[in-house]
Amino acid sequence: MSIRILLVDDEQLVRAGLRLILESEDDLEVVGEAGDGTEGVQLTKELDPDVVLMDVQMPAMNGLEATREIVALGREDSSRVCILTTFDLDEYVYEALRAGASGFLLKRTPAADLVAGVRVVASGEALLAPSVTKRLIGEFARRPAGERTPPPALDDLTAREREVLGLVAEGLSNSEIAQKLFLSEGTVKTHVKRIFYKMNLRDRAQAVILAYDVGLVEPKGL
Repeated sequence: MSIRILLVDDEQLVRAGLRLILESEDDLEVVGEAGDGTEGVQLTKELDPDVVLMDVQMPAMNGLEATREIVALGREDSSRVCILTTFDLDEYVYEALRAGASGFLLKRTPAADLVAGVRVVASGEALLAPSVTKRLIGEFARRPAGERTPPPALDDLTAREREVLGLVAEGLSNSEIAQKLFLSEGTVKTHVKRIFYKMNLRDRAQAVILAYDVGLVEPKGL
């Protein structure tokens, strides 16, 4: 089945370029285009795309607010938002993920990486460009530990689940976590699903935010 994509960007030429790249792939289909966040939210309700490629700076409603509204729809297997923007400022990265975005890519991303990124987000995984990941972790490194308050639900996690969450936040895949902890990949997937359920998380992007935010994992090498 094709991955259904909605493009939300106020520049028509950008949307045309994205459509050309994405529809050159047999498994990708652009089902709609929107010129601002308000229209993007409405079309998401109508078309129920798998992935919404969302610009940040737009008239009427910006991409961050539109992302919040799309995530708040709360549908089962709801559309996943990937922020696609010219800017990689810390505030955009942090706020986009806080809003519930599942990915963040820069518009200068090569076409092949854009296509791969859409597939990653559609599969339910988190996607962050390497430069964005470094800036995001740097943001947490600058925040005083005293500002971090673990949410009550964190106490519901078992010791093993906390360990798995920490490794997810370090960027390890399920197979890599399985090797590190000497577990089967199926067992790791079960732990991850339980963590997401207990902590009310949509995907790995939110898991990374949570783990660093509460100090479960500390930034390294910065």
